[in-house]
Amino acid sequence: MRTGVRLGVDVGSVRIGVARSDPGGVLATPVETVRSGRGDVDRLVALVAEYEAVEVVVGLPTSLSGREGPAAEAARRFARMLARRLPAGTVRMYDERLTTVTAESGLRASGVHGQARRKVVDQAAATVLLQAALDAERTTGRPPGESVGDR
Repeated sequence: MRTGVRLGVDVGSVRIGVARSDPGGVLATPVETVRSGRGDVDRLVALVAEYEAVEVVVGLPTSLSGREGPAAEAARRFARMLARRLPAGTVRMYDERLTTVTAESGLRASGVHGQARRKVVDQAAATVLLQAALDAERTTGRPPGESVGDR
C-alpha cells in the first residue's frame, strides 16, 4: 500500500464533495463541499497543497451496466482540467457507482435529514468514493482506477 494523503472528489453540476485520507491511506473522512463553477479547480488545487496530497481520486459516474453518459463525460473533463494544474500522475478516476445512494442511506440512518443532509451529502459521497478506492488498492496492491492524461 502506498502512503500519503489522497483526496476524493465527487463532481456534481452544482456541488463538488471533497474527502481526504489519513497519510497511511487507511481511512477517508469528509473535508468540504465546493461550489461547482468559477474557482472550483483553484480550490481543489489549494486543498491538494494544504493537505500535501499525493493523489486525487475523481469519481467516474457510470450506469449500473458500466456505460458512460453525459455525467461521466463531464467528470472526465473536470479531471483533465485538474490534472493540468497538478504534478503528472496525480489525478486518477475511479468508478463511483452507487456512492451517492450509499452516502444518502448512511446519512439517513444517522438521523441527518432535509437541508442538513443536502449540505453534506456530496462530502459523504466523496468519502464513500475515496474509501472504496483505498480498499481496492489495499486488496489488489495496485493504484485504483485509471490515471488521467496530464496534458
